[in-house]
Amino acid sequence: MMKIFRLSLKISLILLCLILSLQSVEASAGDASTKESEERGLQFLEDIQNSIAALAERVTPTVVNIAPIKKIGNSRGLRQRPSRVAGTGSGVIISEDGLIVTNNHVVGEDTTEAEIRLSDKTKAFARVVGRDKDTDIALLKMNIERTLPKAEFGKSSTLKVGQWVLAVGNPLGLDRTVTLGVISGIGRERLNLSKYENFIQTDAAINPGNSGGPLFNLRGEVVGINTAIIHMAQGIGFSIPSDMVARIVRQLQDHGRVVRGWLGVGIQPMTPELAKKFQVQANHGVLVNEVFEDQPAHRAGIKPGDIISTIGGAPVNTPNQLSRLVALVGPGETTIVKVIRDGVEMDIPVAMGEREEQPIVASLPAEQSDVTLGIDVQGLTAALAEKFSLQEDSGVLVSRVERGSLAHSEGIKAGDLIKEVNRKEVRTVSQFSEALKNITPGETILLRVIRKDRAFFVVLKPIP
Repeated sequence: MMKIFRLSLKISLILLCLILSLQSVEASAGDASTKESEERGLQFLEDIQNSIAALAERVTPTVVNIAPIKKIGNSRGLRQRPSRVAGTGSGVIISEDGLIVTNNHVVGEDTTEAEIRLSDKTKAFARVVGRDKDTDIALLKMNIERTLPKAEFGKSSTLKVGQWVLAVGNPLGLDRTVTLGVISGIGRERLNLSKYENFIQTDAAINPGNSGGPLFNLRGEVVGINTAIIHMAQGIGFSIPSDMVARIVRQLQDHGRVVRGWLGVGIQPMTPELAKKFQVQANHGVLVNEVFEDQPAHRAGIKPGDIISTIGGAPVNTPNQLSRLVALVGPGETTIVKVIRDGVEMDIPVAMGEREEQPIVASLPAEQSDVTLGIDVQGLTAALAEKFSLQEDSGVLVSRVERGSLAHSEGIKAGDLIKEVNRKEVRTVSQFSEALKNITPGETILLRVIRKDRAFFVVLKPIP
């Protein structure tokens, strides 16, 4: 049976440099002859090479090829017949009775079955047990009557940059392809690959068809599920960490779906401009810009303008981190949310709710620039509130935004409702005007704005 093993050239060069340096030291010290030193160096390199080859030999039988099957009907929607999808991916067996973990995008949203090809070329069918599109994980169960080789999950939380890993998959139909690389980074987010991002970055080659395949550590444990590459770039691939995968798998096995906690707030990053206005450290914590009525945060007493710094003792520095941490808390469980309010830290116990399929997502502020304010405002009427889909009965409505002005560059739009100026509520145009009069020349202005059913903070910097 043909096997394809590719040892990373970069790793080989590193090892070679190490051997040459050892040879140089030993030769200069006169500990051994040059020939003996070379022989020891080569033996050292061969031992590592053989260990990697043995590891690949041991883990590749747990890796499978997945070909999704869709039901295709005629023009009248009758007599649906199965048809194998052209695109294929990889997966890894995690139980002796045929449970397989892969990417959700490998299986496809509307697919319930797949054809599985094992390492010995045996084919079998599998059904989709459950899927989680928010993390791009799917769980399949093979219909096969024999004991299968399985892989074990390792702890991705212990990974360190520089550690060696093996990526195994079936790129371009080439079965059991193994590539060697290192952990290039951990905790990668804001890649727009999934809703909950905490990726492992590796330079082990991940090619089309590798998606859904495992990332192994040198103990042969699965520490990630390979999910994406950056096109037009070499040596940049991303894997979903095994700790996250294992939690998702357990829930898919138990419930057929993933149950996540829900806090009920809108949030945005703590930019340097916002940090200055709120008198906190930049890039520390996330800013609550909205608290949804009768949701867990509202019932617990969290307010707009609070800065969430930890969830259950874990630090929060980005909106993505907060979303991940909240999702880990089971509905009904109580966790401590640490907030900073008016410069004072406080611990707030929150009984988490259950996240719905499509939660409200916070909007992000635009970049800052030094130009004039440039807006016209008017009082909010019932007719205007209905026109702009606002669920409010007070505030100052932006009726016009001057092109090229500070408000324009910050993303303020006609129809936006200004609710606060420098943390002071404004209910009328006169209150808004009075608030602006109290601003000294050159002082930054913190606005809380509502757009339809979303709220956000934005900092404006007038010219002195």
